[in-house]
Amino acid sequence: MGGWFRITLWKRVMLGLVLGLLVGAALYYGLGKDAQGNPNAAEFADTWLKPFGDAFVKLIKMLVVPLIFTTLVAGVTAMGDPKRLGGLGGRAIGMYFLTTWVAVSLGLIMGTLFRPGVGIDVSTFGTAVECGTEAAMNAGAAVQEVCAKLDKAAGGPQTIAAKLLDIIPSNPVEALNDTNVLAIIFFAIIFGIGCLLAGDKGRPVASAIESAADVMLKVTVMVMELAPFGVFFLMAWVMAKLGFAILDNLGLLAIALYIACILQIIIVYGLIIIKGVVRLPLARFFGGIRDAQAVAFSTASSSGTLPVTIANVSENLGVKKSVASSVLPVGATINMDGTAIYLGLVALFAAQALGIEMTPIMYVMVALTATLTSIGAAGIPSAGLLLATVVMNEVNVPDEMAILIIAFIFPFDRLLDMMRTMTNVTGDAAIATAVAKWEGELDEEIFKARAVV
Repeated sequence: MGGWFRITLWKRVMLGLVLGLLVGAALYYGLGKDAQGNPNAAEFADTWLKPFGDAFVKLIKMLVVPLIFTTLVAGVTAMGDPKRLGGLGGRAIGMYFLTTWVAVSLGLIMGTLFRPGVGIDVSTFGTAVECGTEAAMNAGAAVQEVCAKLDKAAGGPQTIAAKLLDIIPSNPVEALNDTNVLAIIFFAIIFGIGCLLAGDKGRPVASAIESAADVMLKVTVMVMELAPFGVFFLMAWVMAKLGFAILDNLGLLAIALYIACILQIIIVYGLIIIKGVVRLPLARFFGGIRDAQAVAFSTASSSGTLPVTIANVSENLGVKKSVASSVLPVGATINMDGTAIYLGLVALFAAQALGIEMTPIMYVMVALTATLTSIGAAGIPSAGLLLATVVMNEVNVPDEMAILIIAFIFPFDRLLDMMRTMTNVTGDAAIATAVAKWEGELDEEIFKARAVV
């Protein structure tokens, strides 16, 4: 057992993915199909594989609300002096929101171009039936509820004003209980600012929540230790029911994500460095943070990469530690450009798989929701996927189907998470450098010199 834990988690997850793929493929192709063309392994997969995968999905969903609230409040209170919110903090947060909005827009563009969800037969999951038919009327309560929600959605989406009003919770406790994530995010930001404005009296509360955030991160790490097994069962279940044909859609999803992230890194962050605020060589910027990018890609954890990011930004790029130590921790919590790209893509993926026609208002709401929801994504592996149900609701995907979409993508999420985490960390470094330039806290001689760490 000790040897198992000496293997890094991402390698164990990849091992679970490969083994699940092989086992599922062996069941699908080895047992063949019945006279109706259905795989003989389907019943076995639903009975003996899917429940274990579902259990893991429920475990990670369990973490969503406490993770969002505690990590976001901790990120806001990390600003320290409330006066800095109007200067350093305000500039950093403003740039975080701007780059995140651009990022999710890139994700939506790539999703529209590549259309990764088109052609997926969701009925193979045993949940989707044609609403309005006799089969739907005779189906279980879960299917009837799905059809009811789709029928309600057909009446037209809410206006932007109505959706914005929904963000403000009339009862924060009820918002927590109902997993109203956008309302939780709004309340967490206001609560964090309140802790700062309360001064010394607010410090015990802020410290308690920061401790709770640390505890939740540890709990999440405990749950993620089960990821190799969850990935194995989910991958084996998907492959046993669908075979290798499913790789076509997930491959398009991966390509769309990687292209969007590369464009975000090179064009958006590149413009900030060479044409925007910093106006210094882009090659030196990337050379100075290559270690942080490598760690981010391999660990898929923004929080785990934070010490390396701070060292690279301060020692190689010349950002004073007073700026690096205040801007980067907040960025590791609220600046999730790669995650925003992913959330927008997953929403389109689900809509395309279910045949939901996207309207202009839906695109706007997906962009807004993905921007706000990504703020609550903790800097841990696969956190972005846990929040995808929130964005999928904006394209009228029922909760039951959203869970299936998550289970469908999750076995491959590690490969996607690596790229979006590297994007998150690169964005943190770019904005920290820009803020330091604004504040007169950037040593350009160090920036231009050879990297030392």
